[in-house]
This record gives sequence, structure tokens and C-alpha cells, in this order.
Amino acid sequence: MTNVTIYTTPTCGYCHKSKEFFKEHNIKYTEKDVTKDQAALNDMMQKSGSTSVPVIDVDGEIIVGFDEGKLKKALNIAS
Repeated sequence: MTNVTIYTTPTCGYCHKSKEFFKEHNIKYTEKDVTKDQAALNDMMQKSGSTSVPVIDVDGEIIVGFDEGKLKKALNIAS
């Protein structure tokens, strides 16, 4: 089973698009709101080197931003 974590903020449009993508493809994920969780913010920054959201961790592969192509490849979803 693939382990997916998304680091988000409530006002991020691309975060919402990412979660819609996961729902559409029946991908289970853990969401971490970096505006409410300092440890999650630190973890995200350490993994990505960025403060931009979304940051998506797919089994250790870090994707910054909503990139459907990279997500499909990381999650083995046929195009």
C-alpha cells in the first residue's frame, strides 16, 4: 500500500485540487495542515526545502505543487 502525505493550508487552491485528484483516483492520504501544526511545517520544509504548498510525499518521493503527471507516475496511475 502506498503511503501518501499532503502538507496543506486551508486557503491553497492547488491543495484542494490535489485532494480532489486523490478522491477521484481513490487514493488514501494523510493531510497535515501546516498552519496549525508547527512540527508538520518543519517536516515539510526539511523534506522539500520549500515553504510552498502543497508538498506531497508519496513513499518518500517529494512533489512540490500540484503536478498531475508526476502524481500519476508516483502512484502508478495510467494516463
